[in-house]
Amino acid sequence: MISKKMENMVANSSAIRAMFEEGNRLAKLYGAENVFDFSLGNPNVPAPAAVKKAIREILEEEDPIVLHGYTNSNAGYEDVRQAVAESLNERFGTAFAAHNITMTVGAAGGLNVIFKALLNPGDEVIAFAPYFGEYRSYTNNYDGVMVEISPNTVDFQPKLDEFEAKITPKTKIVIVNTPNNPTGVVYSEETIRKLASIMEAKQKEFGTEIYLVSDEPYRELAYDGVEVPYLTKYYANTIVGYSYSKSLSLPGERIGYLVIPDEAADSEKLISAANVATRILGFVNAPTLQQKVVKACLNEKTDISYYDRNRETLYQGLKDLGFECIKPEGAFYLFVKSPVEDERAFCQAAKKYNILIVPGSSFACPGYVRLAYCVSYETIVNSLPKFAELAEEYRK
Repeated sequence: MISKKMENMVANSSAIRAMFEEGNRLAKLYGAENVFDFSLGNPNVPAPAAVKKAIREILEEEDPIVLHGYTNSNAGYEDVRQAVAESLNERFGTAFAAHNITMTVGAAGGLNVIFKALLNPGDEVIAFAPYFGEYRSYTNNYDGVMVEISPNTVDFQPKLDEFEAKITPKTKIVIVNTPNNPTGVVYSEETIRKLASIMEAKQKEFGTEIYLVSDEPYRELAYDGVEVPYLTKYYANTIVGYSYSKSLSLPGERIGYLVIPDEAADSEKLISAANVATRILGFVNAPTLQQKVVKACLNEKTDISYYDRNRETLYQGLKDLGFECIKPEGAFYLFVKSPVEDERAFCQAAKKYNILIVPGSSFACPGYVRLAYCVSYETIVNSLPKFAELAEEYRK
């Protein structure tokens, strides 16, 4: 018998993954070119050439016993962590050192490490809907309580009045994701300043520490010159979780890091706790080869012009067909209003045209659907006639 907690998790297993598997099934039936799978945020842009070059050079030049062995610290190689810190300092005017960086098994691993380090049973985690649904699982892993802030469907900036009202003495973590999955919205500097001010006031009111966890796998994917604020500059108790899954197109390699600044409350204990959590959660240390690879590729970037072309084509195409959606400023998702209240029924209708999209309920925002446009440009173009047929069905 599996645990009761896992029974619930299995029953509510990811709609995104289920849709991806459905895409594989349909591709076998109709051919991959006739299936328009917008379900999974799996980058379709190859990793920069420098990544392959770095892998080859590291394998040829490094001592294999050392390279493939455990790192001295669960936090990762010191030289890698120092290089990451210096890169951040150069880009954002921060003052991090190696000890502020913990290399992690992607952003998901990093979030689990920091949740494990911070949460006691019953502690509250606040998330702004729509949000990545796995946050619920990560919170539940450590017997925390998820508190949702309802979505602002006008511009998808956080509802700060509701946020202020829902902070309690049990609030331990506030998690933000910008550029956002699933909307593609970037939280403005004004939003971040107001959010930080509210959190500072609530800390004083309750005599507690509230940590702002910034989940940043899409930081480098921002369009039209949009600036993504670096949150440690606005609020002392900020922890950053980063992943190279999207910025270097390495989702399967599971490599990222946590930033725990000295300014954060109990930073020394928190850094130590993250180190231990990395071990006891079973990660032990982040993949060693990939640590070395990202050190060699800190200045490399994925060519986001590919995603930008997809963004413009899909957004304009759907708008022309009468669908309502906000234009994404970052990431590679389009969040579209369902033409009917039950967006799950709309997702089912889309499947008749071999279009696979994810219901907004998976992101705590019913009535909307998410499309991941990190697909081939041909998929975007060829899908639009099928979207036209789908749209016509709802005009009848």
